[in-house]
Formats: sequence, C-alpha cells, structure tokens
Amino acid sequence: MKIICFKAKRFLSGIGLLALAVAVLFVMREVGMYAVHAISTARSLPIYSVEREEKRIAISFDCAWGTEYTDALLREMERSGVRCTFFMVQFWTEKYPEYVKKIDEAGHEIGTHSKTHSYMSRQSESEIREELVSSSEAIEKVTGKKVELFRPPYGDYDNLLIDTSNALGLYPIQWDVDSLDWKNLSATDIAMRVINGVKPGSIILCHNNGLHTAEALPLIFSTLQNRGYEFVPIGELIYRENYTIDSTGRQKPAAA
Repeated sequence: MKIICFKAKRFLSGIGLLALAVAVLFVMREVGMYAVHAISTARSLPIYSVEREEKRIAISFDCAWGTEYTDALLREMERSGVRCTFFMVQFWTEKYPEYVKKIDEAGHEIGTHSKTHSYMSRQSESEIREELVSSSEAIEKVTGKKVELFRPPYGDYDNLLIDTSNALGLYPIQWDVDSLDWKNLSATDIAMRVINGVKPGSIILCHNNGLHTAEALPLIFSTLQNRGYEFVPIGELIYRENYTIDSTGRQKPAAA
C-alpha cells in the first residue's frame, strides 16, 4: 500500500509539472515577442571606432599621473604634423594647468577622463553627473573651450554611465587599438601593436606617461602616414548626428 501511495504522489507531481509547462507555453504564445522584449535589455555603447571610407584615424592619450614624458609627446606630434586628443582626469588638470594650456595651445583636443578616475559603473546617476560636470568645468576653466568627449576610466562602463554621458552632451569614447604602453612595453612593441591594429576609423589608446610611448611615436607616425593615413583629433573623426553604433561599438552614418 505504501508503494502504491508513493507512485500516486509521483504521478500527481508529474501531472502538476506538465500542467505548469502547458500554462507557460500558452502565455508565451499569447504574449509572443512582447515576452522577449520584456526580458531583454539593449546595451548602450560608447564609440570604439568609426566607419570611414577615407583613411582617417585618431590617437589619444589618457592623463592621470605625471608629466615626465608629455613634452616629448608634444614634440613628436609637432614634428610629424599630428593633432590628437588628450583625456584628462580632474585632479591631473588641477595639478598641471600649465600642461593643459600647453596642450590646448598646440592645437590638440581635450576631453574629460572623469573627476576621480573611479570605476564609474559602480556609481549612481548623481555621482556620475558630478564626475562629468566637475571635471569638464575644470578643463574649460583653463582652455575656455567646451568639453565634448569623455573616456571612462579603465574602459569600465554600464548603460547608466553611457546614457548619462550622452544626456550631458558628452560623446563617450573607447578605442579599438590598445598600445598597452602602460605595461612598459618596448617602443618597437608599442609601435607594432598600433601599426598592425589600425584600420580606417580606428581610435588608438595611449597614455601621456607611458615609459616608451614617446619613443614609439616616430615609427607609428611615419609608417602610417606613408600608408596614406591621416591623424585627426577624435572630435573630427566621429559623426555628431545621424549615426548608429553597432554591437562592436563601431559608429556608422545612419542609412538615408
């Protein structure tokens, strides 16, 4: 008798699971695609690279610590006729205003790299706004020019950070070519990573205080310029309106 009761309970349990499965299938059929949309989330992305027919690329330098090699970077860019984009953290901006001014007067573009160089995906919207507004104002105080670009520290972001940045009129910028100069690679290794990685519309990541970055620039500039590439600031590479960003972060002009 105990065996019969056990089998009866297992049978009824099986009936219950089957009924639940049927109910779920019925709801999914009735709701259709709405169910899919309800559980999926669209990813907000920064700009990693730009779809361009012409061979235009941008090299950028993140400024968070030190200035020891910054003058050498500026000399190499002046020698090669290259204009670039510097992303500055607020505490760097406030510590080295003379370099902010020097970089601006040399014709280079300046964007914000946040106020405190924190992992901003862990911040609230109000904290993000404070980081972006305060750091932009610190740069604008020195240059008198509006800041339009933002690079998240550590390349770390989430939807809230990207959406808030866009809402403040700042284009969030990543990169598709990483020099890895912060690892103190040799000048040749840095140069070859960049040279072999670029394509039209690429954005190159470097740092103003990389140990061998300045040494790598002559080879990078001469090789890529000989291949027909033109270096421009990121603000002259990206589209300002009527664009889309695909799943890889590549910005493209919107279809007509």
